[in-house]
Amino acid sequence: MPLPLSAIPASPLENEPANAVKESAETLALLAGRRSSKLMHLAAPAPSSAELDALVALAARVPDHGKLGPWRFVIIEGEARARAGAALAGVIKNDEGVDESRLEFVRGTFLRAPACVMIVSAPQPSKKVPEWEQQLSAGAVCYNLLIAAHALGYAGCWLTEWHAFDARAATALGLNENERIAGFVYLGTPNVGPAERVRADVATRVSRF
Repeated sequence: MPLPLSAIPASPLENEPANAVKESAETLALLAGRRSSKLMHLAAPAPSSAELDALVALAARVPDHGKLGPWRFVIIEGEARARAGAALAGVIKNDEGVDESRLEFVRGTFLRAPACVMIVSAPQPSKKVPEWEQQLSAGAVCYNLLIAAHALGYAGCWLTEWHAFDARAATALGLNENERIAGFVYLGTPNVGPAERVRADVATRVSRF
């Protein structure tokens, strides 16, 4: 059962002590067992609107050189899931080889989970902070959102798929010309617990200079 929103402490105000270093065995355990759920295993209930707002606020607490906030969130829940899927179907309806079964599948893109958050990379003009660094901050937001959702008691997965890389889809989903989709974080309650998968061998990917 998800934790109540009251379990999330208020964030410190500007210039207040952040107490950012805090021993936490629970956090270490969460990270040691971190595992995304398969999209097909995300069922209702989804986080409520209030819970989504709280999760987004936690997700935004990422490294952000220059305090630019080079990202934004689009919450896709309820009937908006069908509208967003219809917008994607409208993008490809005249493409070669697209038949009704393909359109039907695309219409259901966001209906595959009870809620979705689209994280948009929105780089800001800056002489000090390269665009690549700002894009990395958007990626950190996606991961932070997953961790926050897991800590609250929900499952999730971070996907991109074709519509994250199609300029027409980006326009249909409301992105500006200079924005890109960092990811879609689908959220819900797991109806099947995830099993551990093969992981990259960290030892072969570590060196000391």
